[in-house]
Amino acid sequence: FKDKSVLQLVQSVRSGDLSLVDVPLPNIGPTEVLVKVLHSVVSAGTERAVRQLASAGLVGKARSRPDLVRQIAKKAKVEGVRSTISAVQSRLDDLMPLGYSAAGLVVEVGELAGGLRPGMLVATGGQGHAEYQAVSGLLTAAAPAGLDPLSASFATIGAIALQGIRLADVGPGSRVCVIGLGLIGQIAVRLALASGFEVVGIDLNPLNVERARSAGAEAFVESGDDTTNAVQAWSKGRGVDAVLMTAATSSSAPMLRAPALLRDRGVIVVVGDVGLDLKRTPLYEKEIIVRFARSYGPGRYDRMYEDWGVDYPAGFVPFTAQRNMETVLSLVASGRLVVDDLITHRFDFSQASDAYDLIASKSPYLGVALDYPERAGGAFANAVAASNVPVTTTQPRIGIVGAGNFVRATLLPAIAASGIGTVSAIASKGGVSARYLADKHSVPRVLASADEVINDPAIDLVVIATPHDTHAELVCRALRAGKHVFCEKPLGLSLSDLDAVEEAVADSSGALVVGFNRRHSPAVGHLQTVFGRSGGPLVITYRVNAGVLPAKHWYHDRTQGGRVIGEVCHFVDTCSAIVGLDPDSVTAVGSGLTDVILEDNIVLGLHYPDGSIATISYATGGHGSTAKEHVSVLGRGHTAIIDNYSRVEVDGKQAKVPASKGHQAQFNYMLSHLGDRAGTESAIATMRKTIEAVQILQGARL
Repeated sequence: FKDKSVLQLVQSVRSGDLSLVDVPLPNIGPTEVLVKVLHSVVSAGTERAVRQLASAGLVGKARSRPDLVRQIAKKAKVEGVRSTISAVQSRLDDLMPLGYSAAGLVVEVGELAGGLRPGMLVATGGQGHAEYQAVSGLLTAAAPAGLDPLSASFATIGAIALQGIRLADVGPGSRVCVIGLGLIGQIAVRLALASGFEVVGIDLNPLNVERARSAGAEAFVESGDDTTNAVQAWSKGRGVDAVLMTAATSSSAPMLRAPALLRDRGVIVVVGDVGLDLKRTPLYEKEIIVRFARSYGPGRYDRMYEDWGVDYPAGFVPFTAQRNMETVLSLVASGRLVVDDLITHRFDFSQASDAYDLIASKSPYLGVALDYPERAGGAFANAVAASNVPVTTTQPRIGIVGAGNFVRATLLPAIAASGIGTVSAIASKGGVSARYLADKHSVPRVLASADEVINDPAIDLVVIATPHDTHAELVCRALRAGKHVFCEKPLGLSLSDLDAVEEAVADSSGALVVGFNRRHSPAVGHLQTVFGRSGGPLVITYRVNAGVLPAKHWYHDRTQGGRVIGEVCHFVDTCSAIVGLDPDSVTAVGSGLTDVILEDNIVLGLHYPDGSIATISYATGGHGSTAKEHVSVLGRGHTAIIDNYSRVEVDGKQAKVPASKGHQAQFNYMLSHLGDRAGTESAIATMRKTIEAVQILQGARL
């Protein structure tokens, strides 16, 4: 069963083209549930908008996301146009899963995903249209006994509408206007009626208006002032208490007309993706409150909730994303919320593209469902049978664990250019990114997990490019399996991690290389030639203009070690490469303004056995036009400068050195050292001093 592959619907970020791709059957984590999908529902407004953006050309994409254009321009100033274009092209090459509301049968339950068991019918949220889903246990809701699976597949879409109603903060007898009577709007109308509200709906489509009326609401076709007057008359001249904005349009017209419908101090809850070019005066004159509903409810997009399974206490957060889904399921099961009559079209999953052609057309539709019948013969084997061939040290067969942007844009091109070996398999958690890379780079196999890569006898070299907190464990397992290992930095997050790696190295015949690529750059190589290995101490100043990261960037996750362990280790290693020795002591001073683990402004000092000293100044507050990295080295009768690895100056004269950070060269180096342990001790020493620097900061805080 675990060797099967499944189909998932994806679209090209570049072109918007849809395809069903084969991905490995998902492996679940301890807080996840594996679900065999029976039905999923297309959220037409959201998914149509995503498809339209993807289908737009570069100019259209730029107009839709001017914030990203500014980020690209800033990146080009710092890292150069060529590097920026490469990064943008890599992002455009992504495959994006579509869909988020489904229902199916539980197949497997993680040990920390409580309350669920195999065979249960559940609604799922947050995962794409696919035959099997690995879903967070807290985005999975058990369906009441006897509930139809197709109706259960509406739970997540219903939770979006329900969260909007909760944020309106109104009670029975309140008057609520729903603007936008698509699928979410229709469900919002029915939920509001079931909650005892007086409900009026507005839409441009007469068929949608009629459907809202048939559910028991008053409803009007949008016609400007006439509609406003009708709503005012319906509300006895008082105006409505709340507007639920469930329209999906880039136009700001729905938001601009909402204040005229509201009473003083009324509430607008923005549920749909609607234009927000607002005018202050109408909002100010009535002191209108504008709120935004974040998806299915509290917990959505919170990593502690979704990934780690940490639920919010019901006494403080009565209705989380999961509890909103449960509420919708309960209302449907009891007959107080009817959803099955909202389905206007059903498609077999194999014909999913037809469903998206429908929602892109002018044909009338409302609820569009995808059905997942058992494929003839069931799921099919994904991997070619592995041959039991001894591990080679000449032209290794490579298995990559991880398929993120760094693998796509940097590691895979570097591996190909180096000629180190053939990539024969790639694995990623979701499978979609691995499938894309496999197809693009002619990799014959997509595997479902790191275990499959590590245990495959046809793989000689394991490349680890996974989240930082997994590195040390995967390195140890791969070495003990007799593999050569290339691990992206950092090698580990704690001294105990490094102790475990050292033991694994001692017990293994495999080589270990850590992705400290800068020591293999032409710039550092030139300085090594200039300064030699003797003649007195060196004084190195390494300045890094690191830049501010978005608040939700994974570097702000304490479990991933922070920027010092995750990135400053690069610069420690580079200084050691220039000196030609490992440091014997380290000092560190931080800003003291944040959690020590997450410190991102730091000055780190290194001392070497020959008297050389290095200072690394890592800062986030510099101007965006300033180059990221600047290295100056004085000693042994010379002065040298590396300017962002694009220019090298020695004794006042520019050196003819190629611009490169050494990504390809590190694999050339590894190929020539598969039979020995060259560089392993130095890589471990680099990590030890970096981790000790963080410990010094922790001690200073105490």
